[in-house]
Amino acid sequence: MIATPVVNHYNCNMTKAARKLLDEILALPEKERLDIASEIMASVDGASDADWDAAWLAELEHRREAAAQRKEAAPSWDEVRARVLSQLGARPLGACEA
Repeated sequence: MIATPVVNHYNCNMTKAARKLLDEILALPEKERLDIASEIMASVDGASDADWDAAWLAELEHRREAAAQRKEAAPSWDEVRARVLSQLGARPLGACEA
């Protein structure tokens, strides 16, 4: 699956070099993009915090159980992605001012 290029309000200030690199990354297959994203996130994430990890896993389990009790179907990735992009105020490629 090829990514749909999107420019968000938070990346309009990228340098031309960063934008070019992003465009090249978005053209890669999904698996490679996920690998790159994971490495970038790890590079800025800081040291692991076992207490935070445990608290987050407990919260995820709590949410999973609550949804299961409500017999709530999980939304599709397309629905989630559309909602997130809408909340972020995503605009079509080229929407940033020059």
